[in-house]
Amino acid sequence: MNLIEIVRQSIDSLLRNRLRSGLTMLGIIWGLVTVVLLLSYGQSLGTGVLNGFLGIGNNVIMIWGGQTSMQAGGERSGKRVRFKDGDVEAIRDGVPFLKAVSSETDDGFSFKYGPKVVNISSKAVDYPYGGMRKLNIADGRYFEPADFTEHRSVVIFGPHAAQKLFNGYPPVGESVQIEGHSFQVIGVLKNKIQDSSNNGPDNENAFVPFGTLRELRNQRDPSSIVFQPSSPDLHLKAIQAVRAVLAERHHFDPKDDKATPNWDTIEDSAEIMQFSTALEILLGIIGAMTLGVGGVGVMNIMLVSVDERIREIGLRRALGARKWHIKAQFLAETLLIMLLGGAIGIVVSYVVAAAVGTLPLMGPLFEDDSGRADIHLKISFFTLMISTSVLLVVGVLSALIPAARAANLDPVEALRYE
Repeated sequence: MNLIEIVRQSIDSLLRNRLRSGLTMLGIIWGLVTVVLLLSYGQSLGTGVLNGFLGIGNNVIMIWGGQTSMQAGGERSGKRVRFKDGDVEAIRDGVPFLKAVSSETDDGFSFKYGPKVVNISSKAVDYPYGGMRKLNIADGRYFEPADFTEHRSVVIFGPHAAQKLFNGYPPVGESVQIEGHSFQVIGVLKNKIQDSSNNGPDNENAFVPFGTLRELRNQRDPSSIVFQPSSPDLHLKAIQAVRAVLAERHHFDPKDDKATPNWDTIEDSAEIMQFSTALEILLGIIGAMTLGVGGVGVMNIMLVSVDERIREIGLRRALGARKWHIKAQFLAETLLIMLLGGAIGIVVSYVVAAAVGTLPLMGPLFEDDSGRADIHLKISFFTLMISTSVLLVVGVLSALIPAARAANLDPVEALRYE
């Protein structure tokens, strides 16, 4: 008996009991749809959360002044560390495996446009800051090196900050008063999804060249330093090297992490990815258990089929069929039910995913340019592979007991069965 003959007989057997076969497949369809949709939701949610977190920037690390907890160089512990003018240049020169370094100072400035005056959270930054922090421009331009070397009075607005001051009027090219000084608006940022922020999301902020702080607040010292290692794998080494440079300039122990606390977004993103993977595994297990219930139903139906076909099995054995022929027959019938139900389940999954489209996430921090805060429910090839693998495993397990029972029937007793 070849494979084609086994499949043909399996189809004939299923067609003889159409209603029972259909109801059996319904459980498989439900189980597979559950597996596919749960895995897709877990993957989409994890991707959405990770993208929201990565809105903070591309593998950036932020460090700011703290308070020493160790004695060093004759200095007592408890000394306050405040960054000074020149720290960024020292880091740039002393740590060769950094891709970019920037000063940063956060403050609230008074902005005046026409008769309107509003207070907007603002950041004073250096030129490399935009590439690190994903400050993509929707209208106008980003800072250029001449803005810093020539100490130009220019400003870039986040989209929400621009709306707050200009009420929808195109701001690029307009002049605004910041703390009584005239600034030209050169750009507006693209609205970006960002659930993690440093003193407020970038959509709500305005950005000015760091050197202009000397005019606005007579300030030369950064409140924090943002840097990006040349490779994400070097993030811990980069933190140690930057802290060593600062320790030498500010006279504290380079092992004293409380002297200069930091926010390592590279480490945090790895933890979010682990959470996403764990969520997918959990949802996959729940879906697999649901599919397993359908598999138990298939096994019960196949056991009933064995009881109904005892005389047929005995006759086939008497005519020379071997045990593996009987096992293959019932295994093929079980897998055929599983595969047909799985194929229909995949189609139903795509229909449901298309009907659902998007699912709400976490509110305004996840809003894109359309103003929606959604995750897109997409079925990936990886999800289909996992779901199909689970389906085949459940199918084989469901077939083992019925197939073994049928193959182990005594031919003589089977022929006598009434």
